[in-house]
Amino acid sequence: MSVELEFPIEFVVQGTPVSLQAKRAEALKAWRTRVREASYSGLPEGHFSTDRPVSVTLYYFPDGQMQGDVDNIVKPVLDALCRHIYFDDHQVERVWVQKFEPGRLFEFRQPSKALSEALTGPKPLLYVRLGDDPTEGLV
Repeated sequence: MSVELEFPIEFVVQGTPVSLQAKRAEALKAWRTRVREASYSGLPEGHFSTDRPVSVTLYYFPDGQMQGDVDNIVKPVLDALCRHIYFDDHQVERVWVQKFEPGRLFEFRQPSKALSEALTGPKPLLYVRLGDDPTEGLV
């Protein structure tokens, strides 16, 4: 039985994101697998990919000062979710990515269960949120 996805979809991926520019292809492949496996916590069993536009929010919580650039962590995550949550990268209409290094956290009003887990859980980790309204928060 196939199940339509309900948005938002949120989950946490433990570990340090691997950059698209990683020197070791095995590390990049392992990271994509970790992202995909973590996504199952926010998905119904038997789901099928959506054909609707999506927005993606990535909050990275390193355990110290981040090494590398925050923009380099986006593509591996999007690749891991393609043909799994959405059919094609062209459906991604907005990506919001931000790092929250220790001592530089903001206060979140009414964080979701997954975001609360990210805020209080052991670092490093990546919080991922997918929505089906790319204009959310813009109005």
